[in-house]
Amino acid sequence: MSDQRIKGQEVEVLLVVDGEMIDTVTDVRSFEVAPKLEIKEEGYLGEKNNRHDEIFNGVRGRMELHYENADVFDLMQSIIDRAKRRTPGTQINIKATLNFPNGDRPRVLVKDAHFGEIPFSFGSRSDYGTVSLDFAADDISVL
Repeated sequence: MSDQRIKGQEVEVLLVVDGEMIDTVTDVRSFEVAPKLEIKEEGYLGEKNNRHDEIFNGVRGRMELHYENADVFDLMQSIIDRAKRRTPGTQINIKATLNFPNGDRPRVLVKDAHFGEIPFSFGSRSDYGTVSLDFAADDISVL
C-alpha cells in the first residue's frame, strides 16, 4: 500500500479578489481552515442520556504569507477599502487545492472571506517579511 498522506508541498492556496486571481501572492507559509461547529446537549426528564445535536456557525481560518513584492499590500488595501465601505461589493475568495499522490484533487473553497487584523512583521534582520491573515466566512465547500 502506497503512502497517500499529503504534505504542504502538495497544497496550492489561491486568493481571488472580484474574480481575479492574485497569482503573485503565492508564498503561503501556513494555512488553516476550520468549520465552526457548536455541540448542543440537552437532557430531558424520563430519559437516561442527554440528546446531542450540532449547529454550523460558519468557518474561520488563518494563513501566513511571505511576500516578494507589493501585491500583498494591494490585497490588504482591498480588504481595508471594503471594511470602510469604499468598495462594498468586493468579494475575496480563498481556494485550496489538495493534490494527493493518487491523483485525487479536492478543492476547499471559502467564499466571501472577511478579515480581522492584518499584522505584518519582520522577526529579525535575517527573517523574511511575514503577513498574517485571519479570516471568517459564512460557508465552506469541498468540491
